[in-house]
Amino acid sequence: MKKLSFIITFVFLSILFVQAQQAKYVFYFIGDGMGVNQVLGTEMYRSELKGKIGITPLLFTQFPFATVATTFSATNGVTDSAAAGTALATGNKTKNGTLGMKKDLETKINSVAAWAKDKGCRVGISTSVSVDHATPAAFYAHQAQRSSYYNVGLDLIKANYDFYAGSDFLDPTNKKGGDGSSESLYTLVDKAGYSVARGYKDYQKKAKKSDKMILLQPSSATDVSAIPYAIDRKKGDMTLAEITRAGINFLSKDLSKGFFLMVEGGKIDWACHSNDAATAFNEVVDLDDAIKVAYEFYEQHPDETLIVVTADHETGGIVLGKGPYTLNLQALKSQKVSENDYTRIINNLRKKYKNQVSWEVIKQSLKDNFGFWDSIQLNEKQEARLKKVYDESFGGQKVDLQKSEYQQDEPLASEAKKILNDIALVGWTSGGHSGGYVPVFAIGAGAELFQGRIDNTEIPVKIAEAAGYPN
Repeated sequence: MKKLSFIITFVFLSILFVQAQQAKYVFYFIGDGMGVNQVLGTEMYRSELKGKIGITPLLFTQFPFATVATTFSATNGVTDSAAAGTALATGNKTKNGTLGMKKDLETKINSVAAWAKDKGCRVGISTSVSVDHATPAAFYAHQAQRSSYYNVGLDLIKANYDFYAGSDFLDPTNKKGGDGSSESLYTLVDKAGYSVARGYKDYQKKAKKSDKMILLQPSSATDVSAIPYAIDRKKGDMTLAEITRAGINFLSKDLSKGFFLMVEGGKIDWACHSNDAATAFNEVVDLDDAIKVAYEFYEQHPDETLIVVTADHETGGIVLGKGPYTLNLQALKSQKVSENDYTRIINNLRKKYKNQVSWEVIKQSLKDNFGFWDSIQLNEKQEARLKKVYDESFGGQKVDLQKSEYQQDEPLASEAKKILNDIALVGWTSGGHSGGYVPVFAIGAGAELFQGRIDNTEIPVKIAEAAGYPN
């Protein structure tokens, strides 16, 4: 009898132990385009700002479990964001450009967010870019083409998650593929019971009385495709940290259910597509700031919270060093705006001076925004490069904009960025993605599952194992 009693007690305590270790609250952070060198470069940059050689760690790089993941898709050695997002969301490889479907483009596959919902958890999907962009969409949509933005929006409604956040919808009225008769997504989300908040302050006003929420940036925003880069942020702009805080707040309305929250730092990728090192490093720091918000929650619920941080792929093939055995990353602090925002500044100068902008005015502008001839001393060749681009851009001939994946920039903005990269000794191999490893960091309940080299498809499966999601 004593032996039986002991066995029963042991089993009971074992069950309690397993339950205590299960992740009830899951945070899944994805830095789009954030390869190993994007993270390391940010930490080395932060160290140089303090006058030191080495690293000043980000919060998430100090998590106790860390590894790397492979990212190839089912059809390509170098993945795109849709296939990579699908792998991170569903645990399945698929064809580049495809969301939530196998490579046959017919078989729909559910994501870890849907698994969490099936368990009864509250679910949130959020990003710094549009809510229908590839990475967030991979968690709720089933589309053969990632660019079917209106249909992706319809899938967002069908998924019926509790919380969505991002800059906006890219095609709310189906202009791209419709005949003009499609009902607006804004109307449809309202019919589906969602409150739409425009900015964090509006969210705070509406959250308590809302059953389901879509948080978008303020109506005053001129760019619906994304919230502003961190380096360009102005008062009133929505931030990824605010999005994360809103997500936690909204999903915590009923903590007994537990929750799953995916947060994407989407513009690391955009900055890397345009090879803009200063902007990219600031975006990594901005993602870390959002992770700090989740970490505050973790500290209150350390035994029931899991935080996983990874990336969908590396972008740009960033290289830390260009030959000399040194770096000069601190030079990047002299860049005050992104390449894209400097394009806006030049456009404003064109308007102000009716396209008759003097070299002296441009020099002052470069000094103000890149530190040239001030904190950054240029040699004759570098100044000649800028003057040559200036002459070509303001000489009355047609200006050929410098195109990257998500931006079209003034040649002078592009050249200034390239020169500052050269001075910082940062190199780039392309304007696209690469097949390099991406980092994986984890802390909390089940974090020990993230050890040894893994594939991106393993990450959602490990999250499901840690949280007890049915998959």
